Amino acid sequence: MPVLADASALAALAARAHELGRLAIDTEFMGEGRYRTLLCLVQVAVPSPDGDLDDVTIEVVDPLDEALDPSPLAAALADPAIEVVMHAARQDVALLRRTWATEITGLFDTQLAAGFAGLRAQMGYEPMLSEVLGVRLGKSASFTRWDARPLSDEQVDYARDDVRHLLRLAASLQERLGAGGRLEWAREECRALEQVSDVREPDAVFARLPRVNGLDPRARAVARELVGWREEAARSADRPIASVLNDAALVEVAKRKPRDTDGLRQVRGMNEGTLRRRGKAVLEAVERGRERPPLPYEGDRQPPHDHQDAPVVALCEAMVRARAMEAELAYELIAARADLQQVVTAVRTGAGEPGVRTLEGWRRELVGEELLALLRGDRALRVDGEHRVIVDG
Repeated sequence: MPVLADASALAALAARAHELGRLAIDTEFMGEGRYRTLLCLVQVAVPSPDGDLDDVTIEVVDPLDEALDPSPLAAALADPAIEVVMHAARQDVALLRRTWATEITGLFDTQLAAGFAGLRAQMGYEPMLSEVLGVRLGKSASFTRWDARPLSDEQVDYARDDVRHLLRLAASLQERLGAGGRLEWAREECRALEQVSDVREPDAVFARLPRVNGLDPRARAVARELVGWREEAARSADRPIASVLNDAALVEVAKRKPRDTDGLRQVRGMNEGTLRRRGKAVLEAVERGRERPPLPYEGDRQPPHDHQDAPVVALCEAMVRARAMEAELAYELIAARADLQQVVTAVRTGAGEPGVRTLEGWRRELVGEELLALLRGDRALRVDGEHRVIVDG
């Protein structure tokens, strides 16, 4: 059986991180068939005592071992004096914050940072190591059962490799970003990831339901009650939300407000298995929802899209992509099509500026102001002799 970190190894690892101000961390997890993803393994690397990033100390931590106290490592993750290096950190941050009840500060996400360094967005760890450091990994255990014990040597070796070169990768990207004046931009984006969460708040889940804002206030009250019931049913059974009642069926149940099983049968997605297992509980939730005060929609309704917006949005996208290429930034860091649609709609309707990221901070400086000028008619696009998009005006 492979050797995993014990309490003394964990304490020594955390002490080294506090001393040298840097650690790399990655996780393995299992989400299939569960209400919330299960944190199964945590692998951590710290520099050698003299700070050498080519000679890191690696420990593999078992968060399923109830006898192991993770608090020394959790404290290191929350220490703003320690840089925490991850790759594609969103889910790792959410899992660690929830499972170990800790904050993550000083985050540097190598995947996110790569987009500021002229590499493609959403680049995987293996291809990035190959491109930036010339390192190739032999991946073999990525889809194994990380929740099973004992772990194999192959699994632990795989986990160790995921952090072996991470600190050196971060240092190389930071050097590249510093030379290009983009390091603080990348750090700003990383800071936003420090607060991500996978905790499901019923009000937030309700607000994201499809078509829920089109329901009348009484149906919305039923939908909110159904959301609360569904969350508790899924949590107590540790089952995925959709296996209890999928979103589309939930909204349709709220709209119809059935009083009996025959009424439930008319709802698409309410199959016989769901009716047999949960039909009674669904009807009881509907009845409780009927007794709730009506729940009117209080948000700002977005103006409807106009079909004539499509070529304008495409024009905006062409300009943003052109500026992204000139700046050697990944386009995805600057805008999404939905952002551009909101900007186009706001300008067309004379509404105030929408609160989209493209019009904020460094993005506004890079392209946001120019985007608004384009929509006012103060900029024009053309293609030069080398088939590049040129912005005139």
